Amino acid sequence: LKSNPSNNEEKEAQAQLTKSDELQRLHAQALSAYQQEDYEAAISILDEILAVCVWDAELRELRAECYIKEGEPSKAISDLKAAAKLKNDNTEAFYKISRIYYQLGDHELSLSEVRECLKLDQDHKQCFSLYKQVKKLNKQIESAEELIREGRYNDAINKYESVMKTEPEVPVYATRAKERICHCLSKNQQATEAIKVCTEVLQLEPTNVNALKDRAEAYLLEDLYEE
Repeated sequence: LKSNPSNNEEKEAQAQLTKSDELQRLHAQALSAYQQEDYEAAISILDEILAVCVWDAELRELRAECYIKEGEPSKAISDLKAAAKLKNDNTEAFYKISRIYYQLGDHELSLSEVRECLKLDQDHKQCFSLYKQVKKLNKQIESAEELIREGRYNDAINKYESVMKTEPEVPVYATRAKERICHCLSKNQQATEAIKVCTEVLQLEPTNVNALKDRAEAYLLEDLYEE
């Protein structure tokens, strides 16, 4: 304005300054809502700011934290992926994305994201620790699936039991492992055991199609046609 004053530019500048003040006020409100654990309100305010400040990595990271607290991991991933692109060497974003995928049971995507973190910093302690865990689990699951393809059902069952020991903290892996054990038992014509394990899976996930099919096969082996 000082270098080139004119009516049009003054109006434009004043409008931008007003907008800037408003956004700073909203930013303070968003932080306050976050600190008070009112994540829904914080998200609503951050939506408004990010509509203007599209390229702000830190605001996206803050909104991602709110989404995680609100139990909306896929929305958090979207913001964290943007933050990883917007900020150089953003190991923290890659680590968080990998953790979320891992908690959701998507070990392959988790492995891919944690590798991105280690490409930026091979000595990153949290990423290296997560990498070791995910890699071990991934290897066990791949090995178990290979055994199933070969028709080696008893070996596959043992391998999936190892998966449950490797990750006892995240329930989705135990459920997936039991679903595959139920499949192996059914294929191995161990009907009674198959029905028991499939039922355990279906108590957790009543609409699990694979467990329903495998239990149906087991019922057929036992001549339990109604079931």
